[in-house]
Amino acid sequence: MRKLENNELERKSIEDFKTSDKTPIILVLDDIRSLHNIGSVFRTADAFLIEKIYLCGITATPPNKEIHKTALGATETVTWEHQENVLEVLENLKKENIVTLAIEQVESAVFLQDFTVTKNTKYALVFGNEVHGVSQDAVALCDGCIEIPQLGTKHSLNISVSAGIVVWDLFAKMQYPN
Repeated sequence: MRKLENNELERKSIEDFKTSDKTPIILVLDDIRSLHNIGSVFRTADAFLIEKIYLCGITATPPNKEIHKTALGATETVTWEHQENVLEVLENLKKENIVTLAIEQVESAVFLQDFTVTKNTKYALVFGNEVHGVSQDAVALCDGCIEIPQLGTKHSLNISVSAGIVVWDLFAKMQYPN
């Protein structure tokens, strides 16, 4: 076994990324404090050809040196938009028939492994503040909630880790259905 060299990875150019068919997933980041978390989510979005990221509330926006540190240029490929009010974003997404899902621990949440994607459906995944999570108002407005099962003592994951787990799971279910 041999590690691949960078020139063997078949990386897309920025232009190729922009014109590629996107995975029908939108990410909504609401009141994310950590610039490194934001950058990491951009990188995950780039890796899985995510359609768009909404940066809401106090979530910082590019260009930003600290975001760039972890995004490594993904802010140049992934489409993003800043909106002050996450509830307005969710209402508009729902008007476009996009299924809105909070990633949160709530009553009646569906465990990630039990969530089934529906063909020809676009999803918006809402990730909330590092301390307070997705706001109750946003949870109430969403079509459903997905929970990542956790067995340890903390029952919380870093937002960039949560985004990576959930995006990969939905991407895999869409790209490689059983």
